[in-house]
Amino acid sequence: MPPLVLASGSPRRAQLLAMLGLTFEVIEPNIDETWREGEPPALHVERLAREKAQRVAALRPDALVIACDTIVVVDGELLGKPRDAAEAVEMLMRLRGREHRVETGIAIAAPGNRMESSVEGAVVRFRHFDRVTAEEYVATGEPLDKAGAYAIQGLGAALVDLIEGDFFAVMGLPVSRMISLLRALGWRYNFRGLEPLET
Repeated sequence: MPPLVLASGSPRRAQLLAMLGLTFEVIEPNIDETWREGEPPALHVERLAREKAQRVAALRPDALVIACDTIVVVDGELLGKPRDAAEAVEMLMRLRGREHRVETGIAIAAPGNRMESSVEGAVVRFRHFDRVTAEEYVATGEPLDKAGAYAIQGLGAALVDLIEGDFFAVMGLPVSRMISLLRALGWRYNFRGLEPLET
């Protein structure tokens, strides 16, 4: 099988691939992640995932390259990673006691200039909490490199009241969709790794 490359520096995404028993290397892509005026959130994350996969596939045309991009959407506005602790607190205060949407785009590039991509999402509702709670959470350092300023699989789970949709999309790598895209490219996950689909 071709080598597997994760086009992301995200520890959460690496953790999910490792959890599945996959052997992979990491190459972080460097792309412009600027949102284009009027671009719907789902198209934005899918476009960025495709650009990341293409960038790394150009370096490793022999590999299966998995790339993702995740954003939080509230009131039609995209929330990326906070610039600093103060912005993280403000993001959390904006999300408290209400629902928001998380969108994750995923793209997989395969040898032969083939690519499959998709978007998975979920609705997340935060419980109501006060500013002190938001500040205490931010002080842990966990939310500073996360879209929307929280990690649902970490300490941030204490802020979540409800999730509807793909939990792993909220973590940043929609596992079920990834397996489907790999199948579309001719690879089957067999709980030990990947094998070619029978033709």
